[in-house]
Amino acid sequence: MRLVVQKFGGSSLATRELRQRVVSHISAATKDGVSPVVVVSAMGRQGDAYATDTMLAMIREITPTPADRETDLILSCGEIISAAMLAIELQSMGMPAVALTGWQAGIVSDGVFTHAEIIRIKKDHILKLVMTGVIPVVAGFQGVSEDGEVNTLGRGGSDTTAVALGAAIAAEMVEIYSDVDSVMTADPRLVPEARPIKNIGYQEVLQLAREGAKVIHPRAVDIALQYNLPISLRKTGEGSAGTLVTHKKAIDDKGFIARDRVVNGITHITGLAQIRLHAPQAAGQEIETILEKISETGISIDLINLSPFERMFTVPAQDAQKTAEILSSLGYEPQVKAGFAKVSVVGTGMRGIPGVMARVVKALNRAGTEILQTADSHLNISCLIPERKVGDAVKALHLEFRLDI
Repeated sequence: MRLVVQKFGGSSLATRELRQRVVSHISAATKDGVSPVVVVSAMGRQGDAYATDTMLAMIREITPTPADRETDLILSCGEIISAAMLAIELQSMGMPAVALTGWQAGIVSDGVFTHAEIIRIKKDHILKLVMTGVIPVVAGFQGVSEDGEVNTLGRGGSDTTAVALGAAIAAEMVEIYSDVDSVMTADPRLVPEARPIKNIGYQEVLQLAREGAKVIHPRAVDIALQYNLPISLRKTGEGSAGTLVTHKKAIDDKGFIARDRVVNGITHITGLAQIRLHAPQAAGQEIETILEKISETGISIDLINLSPFERMFTVPAQDAQKTAEILSSLGYEPQVKAGFAKVSVVGTGMRGIPGVMARVVKALNRAGTEILQTADSHLNISCLIPERKVGDAVKALHLEFRLDI
């Protein structure tokens, strides 16, 4: 039996017309002899009645600090509504389908409210449905703990649900449908010349996702990498192949394994604040205490630079005030400045290639932007720059590494 998991994002489910396109993708899979297991997100986006952000806004009208347990119960309803609506759409077209909540689908979570992890999947019920010709439509973004509490999986949780299900049932592929048709070499809103990437490796798409590309949740890629599970990223309603994520190898016309481009994509994150501490204030093991105290509050720290003279790191701008308060409570006098962005070049081709950083600096100089911090690995080079220059910076990097051809 050939199995495939098809995941549909909220923007693909917002209206009856869009749901009909989703049905056509599911129908096409069955006609190809594939048995689909469907995963759905909550319908629509903020402002739409059942979207996650809409429900979250309703909760925060009551209190800015709602109980995590009740928040998870409310937020899980969005995906359940989507699953039931799509199942009814399929049934109306003569296709047997059953909507399943996370716990009905056998998804067991670790009990952590609002950002739980899937610890295992009891696959028997889903496989039994598939064997009898029924299409399971699973509510993504949720699971149930060992003691019966509903947990949500955090942002991008439906992607994680889909890939985890694909691994559990040994699917041949996970297809993730959204309102974009592929991974692009850069954000096309900033770079009109950006091109689709037809094939990309797990590590590269993982790095792109971590550095700001809104293509797939990094946790989902982690699972796919672990199980060597191909992912196809496609646009709902389109017949194009989109982007295939696998352990890819580029073969040239002579039959040799060819080096990929030095850089395969440019990505960016806006809305960052830089935190600076003079080194005498935070020497030795004290910096460890500082970083631990900040991370305990759930604030994400990035671009950490430690020198004998100064300690620097970035946080999301919305967390800057809270971070400053934490540091002040520890007796420090932080310098906090917002209005920054991080631009990154990503590609496995930069391994062992000298001069990549020089090209990055040259491109950013050409764009007229200063570089305030840098970080690098064998897969990416990231630079902190003024947010107002992010468009110019991304365009310059895209041109420098010839990603438009």
